[in-house]
Amino acid sequence: MPAKATKPSKVYFADTRSRAAKESKIAKIAKLFKAAGFAKLIEKDALTAVKLHFGERGNDSHVSPVFARQVADAIKAAGGKPFLTDANTLYSGSRFNAVDHLVTAVEHGFGFAVTGAPLIVCDGLTGGDLREIAVKGKHFKKVKIAAAVAGADAMIVMSHFKGHEMAGFGGAIKNLAMGCAPAAGKREQHSPRFGVDAKACIGCAECFKVCPAKAVAVKAKKAAIDKKICIGCGECMTVCKSKAIVIDWATDLPPFTERMVEYALGAVKAVHGKAGYLNFALNITPDCDCCSWSDAPIVPDVGILASLDPVALDQACFDLVNNQRGLAGAKLAANFEPGQDKFKGVWSYTCGEIQLSYGEQIGLGSRAYELVGI
Repeated sequence: MPAKATKPSKVYFADTRSRAAKESKIAKIAKLFKAAGFAKLIEKDALTAVKLHFGERGNDSHVSPVFARQVADAIKAAGGKPFLTDANTLYSGSRFNAVDHLVTAVEHGFGFAVTGAPLIVCDGLTGGDLREIAVKGKHFKKVKIAAAVAGADAMIVMSHFKGHEMAGFGGAIKNLAMGCAPAAGKREQHSPRFGVDAKACIGCAECFKVCPAKAVAVKAKKAAIDKKICIGCGECMTVCKSKAIVIDWATDLPPFTERMVEYALGAVKAVHGKAGYLNFALNITPDCDCCSWSDAPIVPDVGILASLDPVALDQACFDLVNNQRGLAGAKLAANFEPGQDKFKGVWSYTCGEIQLSYGEQIGLGSRAYELVGI
């Protein structure tokens, strides 16, 4: 974990241009791994988690298994023993338990033949394998981290940088927070309770189909949410085309984001700070890879970035994305001009910057960075 910054954290950057094999994205991943000093995190025979998101079935914007292979190979070259890992989901889908999760991962190309590393679902068969890690946060004194993450000697976190309907954006911080938490930890992070605007509801029942807590009922062609049962995961909002799902964003979202950041800190503490981070600012979609689809990107591809500091890394990605001109024809509804917050242009009620400001406040990392091209 980065110490309190006295100078900007280094963030290494590779753009997307290639005119030769040595300039390919594959070659650039190896260069970024070396430049960022990830090999120094890995001792001989270190069990090294490669924290990924394998993508919900139907999603194709997740990080490529071919890219995961480059990281696995670099870990082996450093003397470590890599394994690819993610935690089961809170919602019912193709990654709700370890059996379905591994089937989905293999279907998406993450088998050993492609990646050269075994697959392990880090919170076990049904999400019950966890360890409690102490943090000194506003919301938590202890957080629940998936056992295989907490048991790893080191971790390389590979994140697709993209939008998110509650967090604003998802990058290294969100991958640490939600991605390293078992179901119980995900529930602790989520707390908003959703309602339904009956006038807007068209009775399609898509929210009913995805609710993991069975908190949604559809009567007289209108959905209703039982707030006593609702766990606040937000899946209903993701699939609602008529925007009938409502929440008090100003009250509920800031503490949700802070809880998420405290969980990210717990994940880093679980591996004793031995973590490196790669963000893939490619195919920058409006939604998380938990969706069973991939929408059109909201800005052109930016590149691949690496750092030992997750806050600086996400800050750099956030800045580079927002410095782009928004793409017409995407979900982006506002903030098309360079310098404007593209994620607010998609999800107007979110404030992704809370991830960065609160992350710096609690010692997860620094917002100050030096961008170093390779």
